[in-house]
Amino acid sequence: MKTKTSAYKRSGVNINLTTQIKSNIKSLVKKTFSRQVLSDIGLFGGLYEIPKSTKSRKRSAVLVSSCDGVGTKVLVANIMNKHNTVGEDLVNHCVNDILTLGAKPLFFLDYIAFSDIDSKVIEQVISGLANGCKRNNCALIGGETAMMPGMYKKGEYDLVGFIVGIVEKEKIINGKKIKIGDKLIGIPSSGLHTNGYSLARKVFFLDNKFTVNTKIPVFKQSLGETLLKTHQSYLKQVYPLLPYVSALAHITGGAFYKNIIRLLPTNLSCLIYKNKWQVPSIFKAIQKYGKISEAEMYSVFNMGIGMVLFVKPQNVKRVLSRIPQAKVIGEVTKGKKEIKII
Repeated sequence: MKTKTSAYKRSGVNINLTTQIKSNIKSLVKKTFSRQVLSDIGLFGGLYEIPKSTKSRKRSAVLVSSCDGVGTKVLVANIMNKHNTVGEDLVNHCVNDILTLGAKPLFFLDYIAFSDIDSKVIEQVISGLANGCKRNNCALIGGETAMMPGMYKKGEYDLVGFIVGIVEKEKIINGKKIKIGDKLIGIPSSGLHTNGYSLARKVFFLDNKFTVNTKIPVFKQSLGETLLKTHQSYLKQVYPLLPYVSALAHITGGAFYKNIIRLLPTNLSCLIYKNKWQVPSIFKAIQKYGKISEAEMYSVFNMGIGMVLFVKPQNVKRVLSRIPQAKVIGEVTKGKKEIKII
């Protein structure tokens, strides 16, 4: 399904361009693959089977890795002068990515780049990374702190993370078990998580001249605090339920359309019923103040659903009993690999 991206483009983000770049480099990346690589480009993480000579377990062990950032959410943290949450955002984001493949996190590395910054800011960022790793039972084993004069404005920084997890080869979740009739169970997000901030910042701070201290009536906190809500980790909720799950989609960049469609076999589609959950006020405010179409909202933001589980009908009650706040939001149908939000 094609959706208009004019508002997102005006904020400086061209989703179609990034998709095209990924497509163009795919052949270059695949030239580096060995037989240990078990995944193609396009999943939420890469799969690398541990060679037999180094295996210490009877079953085949596969390393699962992912690399991501928190985007321009760091600019909101900078305005707020509150830097102890973006590190946890980053860890949780990466944990969720490899969770979609059935993996449990092992260790994490970070990359922080800046031109000129107070050392206390970096310490706050690292404290967030450490908190996130501890809560996800993941070791923060290293990283890179790069000072690059002239690359960034004074006081600004960029933050990227790299995670490695592990899964038994027989337990990899990759979407191949999705069948017609599977139900889509959505787990609520805590807010924007870590994507769509370029558009949100443009709407609130540039177009409407709000500040981080603005009190929007429907928000329980200031605008800044609302935007800095931590990206939720779904590891503890979802990992025990993986035997009952056909596939998982982490709703991040590209929102519902790009994150769900990447899992679908070519002969299947998905129906998502948007009346099955309550869209949080932050998204309603972005749409209202930005005059953004509903179609574009669902192609940019998670709209209150941070993770989607594909579940067989007979397992739905079991999953919902373990995650009471989750909702059945859709189903898998026969079709030509498309997402319909109705």
